[in-house]
Amino acid sequence: MSTPRTRPPEADRRTLIADTAIDLVAAAGLRGLTHRAVDGAAGLPAGSTSYYFRTRTALIGACYARLAELDLGDVGDLSGFGGVGGVGGVGEVGGEGSPRPSLPPPPGPAPADREAAAAALAGLLHRWLTVGRARQLARFELSLEAARNPELEADFHRAGQGARARAAGILAALGARRPEEAAELLVAWTDGLLYDRLAGALARSRPAPDLPELTSITRRMLDAVLVEG
Repeated sequence: MSTPRTRPPEADRRTLIADTAIDLVAAAGLRGLTHRAVDGAAGLPAGSTSYYFRTRTALIGACYARLAELDLGDVGDLSGFGGVGGVGGVGEVGGEGSPRPSLPPPPGPAPADREAAAAALAGLLHRWLTVGRARQLARFELSLEAARNPELEADFHRAGQGARARAAGILAALGARRPEEAAELLVAWTDGLLYDRLAGALARSRPAPDLPELTSITRRMLDAVLVEG
């Protein structure tokens, strides 16, 4: 006698739907994102996606939230690099509309701290350029939709704040005097690198950079933002 299959928890089904939708956007663009397509790709009964996310806008919003969750988890890994600890609570570093803190000049970090940070950031970028390629392509695709749709703009903006706050906390631990400004610059540079290698001019002409090349790049980026920040 077969054992009846239990229905997955609602939270798990929502996550499955969001993950599947992200994969569809990466593979086919937004034109490939429909409730029916998500049901089929996720192996769910017809109507499941529309039950949890009634409109296409709600489904895209779920993609933003899931992308932010995954990216924040990846960026959180950077807080474990050697020599720079105690970056907990970085989600409280500033925020839109809040004053930027005026920090006293900290002592310069030991070279090993910055080197470890460069290596950790390089590893993160390498992951996003290889095994995480689809997720980043979907993020760029969805960002353009948010720029055109006022209903989605606030969700997309909100989704990007967590990673920036985490980066600001790490940069503060490395000695940045204005960590929020430094984080904004670092995120802009890393986004530019990702876009160029995934969808821009270098996407076809050059392979994804290897870890030594990425470490050299991230070391220069960190040196620059810490001097300026």
